[in-house]
Amino acid sequence: QVQLVESGGGLVQPGGSLRLSCAASGSIFSTLAMAWFRQPPGKQRDMVATITSDGSTNYADSVKGRFTISRENAKNTVYLQMNSLKPEDTAVYYCYAQRYDFGSWGQGTQVTVFS
Repeated sequence: QVQLVESGGGLVQPGGSLRLSCAASGSIFSTLAMAWFRQPPGKQRDMVATITSDGSTNYADSVKGRFTISRENAKNTVYLQMNSLKPEDTAVYYCYAQRYDFGSWGQGTQVTVFS
């Protein structure tokens, strides 16, 4: 398994941008599929974006064109660039790592979009 540590959350006004980072421990990062999920207050946790080990990406319809997931294998890090943020993007954002034999979650980072 890997340990995941998210950072980069915070407060931002509508239309603003944030970049989330998720750093993974160990030496197998390049083999992992990575994803970002989010959980708004009182709601379920949903997928936001995924990136495979070879760099293929997928996005939830609600964030397409605004969010970009990327990875930097040399730094064991996956990023989520969030632009044109809306109040409905307010949530705890979680990083997730998956391989055929395990899945690991980070502790989450809060993103609050307010006017």
